[in-house]
Amino acid sequence: MTAADQACHDLLVRLAGRLPDELLWRLRDWLAAGGRSAISAVLPRELLRNRVGLAEDERDLLGATAGEWGASRRLIDAVLPLHVPDEPTAAFHPDSGAVDQAALSVLAVVRGHAGCVELRQAWRSGARRQQRVVLVHGAERPWVLTGTLQRVLRAHGDRTPCVEVLPPHGEPPAYHQAAIIGSAPLWRSPVVAGMAQAGV
Repeated sequence: MTAADQACHDLLVRLAGRLPDELLWRLRDWLAAGGRSAISAVLPRELLRNRVGLAEDERDLLGATAGEWGASRRLIDAVLPLHVPDEPTAAFHPDSGAVDQAALSVLAVVRGHAGCVELRQAWRSGARRQQRVVLVHGAERPWVLTGTLQRVLRAHGDRTPCVEVLPPHGEPPAYHQAAIIGSAPLWRSPVVAGMAQAGV
């Protein structure tokens, strides 16, 4: 199931900023725990309820994951098409204070997870409160790391943890580009840091 899990992770990454945090973290938690039937039952309905459209490649990811895991084909076909990518409306900024215990706990996990090359943190401005957004570049089984980091952040009091585990290369979605620009680095792998210093 690894290929389908990776595809589902990729789709949920692309839905950041488009689905509510309260829903997205739960979908990611189910994926990390192997809750494929829960995802197939909930994700298409929530896309419809929140009027979130999908681009053609995103629709393919939905069919290859929730569709294969038992979601109604009628519901999947009813999801709105998205012809123009959504522009992010969120504003991000780095925290000006010292790194807190939650960030240190996240760092300890990321440093020990295979494939990770960088950890960054941003804060997303909102009407009610600031939301921490953790960005990780690279990871083997990124859906597992996402679930672990979400549980770490919830243990530190974050009710709706926002953890974005991105591929180490390639252009991220617009939401994540904005988050990266508004973030501060917390850690880079020694190999990547050495290559950067050498100009590679």
